[in-house]
Amino acid sequence: MLKHLKLHNVGPSQAMELEFGKRMNLITGDNGLGKSFLLDIAWWSLTRKWPAEINSKLTAGKKALPTGKDAASIGFSFNGLIKLEEYTSNYQRKEQAWTGSSGRPSNPGLVFYAMSDGSSAVWDPARNYWKTHEGIDIQDRIPAYVFTPSEVWDGLPGKDGKPLCNGLIIDWAGWQKERGDPFNVLCAALQVLSPSEKEPLKPGDLTRISLDDARDMPTIRMPYGEDIAIVHASSGMRRIFALAYLLVWSWEEHKKASILSGEDPASQIIFLIDEVESHLHPQWQRQIIPALLSVVKKLTEKAEVQIITATHSPLIMASVEPLFDSKQDAWFDLDLEDKKVVLRQRDFEKHGEAAKWLISEAFDQKSGRALEYEQLVEEASLLLEIDNPEIEQIEKMNGKLVTALSPIDDFLFSWRYICKQKGWLK
Repeated sequence: MLKHLKLHNVGPSQAMELEFGKRMNLITGDNGLGKSFLLDIAWWSLTRKWPAEINSKLTAGKKALPTGKDAASIGFSFNGLIKLEEYTSNYQRKEQAWTGSSGRPSNPGLVFYAMSDGSSAVWDPARNYWKTHEGIDIQDRIPAYVFTPSEVWDGLPGKDGKPLCNGLIIDWAGWQKERGDPFNVLCAALQVLSPSEKEPLKPGDLTRISLDDARDMPTIRMPYGEDIAIVHASSGMRRIFALAYLLVWSWEEHKKASILSGEDPASQIIFLIDEVESHLHPQWQRQIIPALLSVVKKLTEKAEVQIITATHSPLIMASVEPLFDSKQDAWFDLDLEDKKVVLRQRDFEKHGEAAKWLISEAFDQKSGRALEYEQLVEEASLLLEIDNPEIEQIEKMNGKLVTALSPIDDFLFSWRYICKQKGWLK
């Protein structure tokens, strides 16, 4: 599991340091402060390759560069298969590269990275690790499987023209025809990742969507009884399909490769997930983190799981309250203070509901109201501080508040109570 990151003069801040929890890690902060950047750094620290370095078609996952002209470094540590791996990489400006230790890197287990734009990356210790011949390390294996959004669905091509991965559409259809373990595991994963028990994600019958497309197309059975092609499903459903497929594909291929190499399957699985709530309805946001923690149990009972995820969602934060354990989980928050990006590990305090998370340190909003209504409440609050306001002003403001706010709004209740106590309203 990834234990530690320490950055100096790289990224949006001069210095950042994180001590990760061994199970669940949440990163919050405004856009542009470095959440995706930290996930890229985490992936690189575990695999020593930048996603866009492997697949040049990616628009995300680019190599991190120093800030300014001073020396830059990335320090990290993680639990490898045999020992704790600790290393500090320094940026070599002439070579335009980050230094690495000699010899084979440590094995962090199976690493899975879901980027916010739908791109994905998988590092498999059984397929991407260097092999040894007569005691000499040979780096001729593909360094990782890195997919653009379309390649997740249509297949990942190799340099020799042979597919590295058939893609979601072909594999799902093939698994469904065979009715073997991969399809059963995919069905189980989809069920765990469903938005609710009343609306399970259940595969329907295979179909064709075009005279010009000879592929058998998987479908999903909708709550209203119809089967629709997965390519016609909502963006939220497609994101879940992609997550479920890549998890099952990665694990199934990892098991086969482990058998061929005579090794045990990985005992650690690390999820890096950017904007975990992306495209998901609030009902789904309330389920996704618990589901991701449990979906691995459908793959294997033996592996430990670590999740590191960035989120903009108050619902996500509220949904993890029953799970959060400070002994194995952590929350990191990025803020802009005096034009500087500051990273803090914050104590996780329960707020009880999403609306209260919205006004917490995680999101720093004054309220969950529309901006116009928020300004109206501020004006009304200032009016209450005047010793003898004009009754006409009070009545006019009262009319605006009644029109704008819900009848059960806390501020409206307080406004009426104070005004009546002071004799300003009847």
